[in-house]
Amino acid sequence: MTQIPVYRGCSQPLVAQKLHAGDFHGKDGLGDAPDPHAPGLELLQEEKAVQAIIRIVNENPGEVTLVATAPLTNLAVAVEVDPSLPEKLKALYIMGGNTESRGNITPCGEFNFVADSEAAHIVLDRYTCPTYIATWEFSCRNILPWSFCDTWLAQDSDKARFMERIFQHTREMVQTERYQKELVAGSGFNSCDSYALAAAIDNTLVTESEQVAVTVELEGKYTRGMMVLDYLDLLHKKHKVFIMKKFDLERFRQMLMHALK
Repeated sequence: MTQIPVYRGCSQPLVAQKLHAGDFHGKDGLGDAPDPHAPGLELLQEEKAVQAIIRIVNENPGEVTLVATAPLTNLAVAVEVDPSLPEKLKALYIMGGNTESRGNITPCGEFNFVADSEAAHIVLDRYTCPTYIATWEFSCRNILPWSFCDTWLAQDSDKARFMERIFQHTREMVQTERYQKELVAGSGFNSCDSYALAAAIDNTLVTESEQVAVTVELEGKYTRGMMVLDYLDLLHKKHKVFIMKKFDLERFRQMLMHALK
């Protein structure tokens, strides 16, 4: 995995104060699992993420699919630098936003869109390539049983053992009563980012979706960062995104199992 190039992204949101997800993913983003042999910052590329996105897309027009599983700051800056970027993308997959004003960081806001609401607004306005969104409620309704999670992590491989170490912190947090109440469909394992990535690899995993114009609320006291679905076409936006509704969970399980073999 150390052969995969890593580029440093933007360190701050465009306007808002910085939010941290350390209570969920660990302060280091990998569950704070001690590893004396972990690679260091020397593996970071000198080129920054925004420049890398622009370069790779321009070098491979029509072939690049972007998958965004974090706040959308880098994508917003990239389209400001190169306005022609979206038309050269094959597709964009996003984990973020919500469809029923169900929040997980504020009453009505999902973390990635709240963490940089201005960036989410820019991306949903300017990226006119085919766009697929795995929302918070979608991931909550497609949770996997904990028994699957146990089997998944019990595989006899270095990948599974690594995942088990870095996932322990998150697992303890998400099994709390407060978090499980957020899951709409009952208790289970919500690998929310994985849905967007799996769909980008094989879009036929999405068995039902709806196409609608969307934007992001920037001003509401309680609704800032909430994704707005324009069913009445009052925004007069030509570009409509695909909101994922249902997923082929059996094939998704197989994909997750295979990833840790």
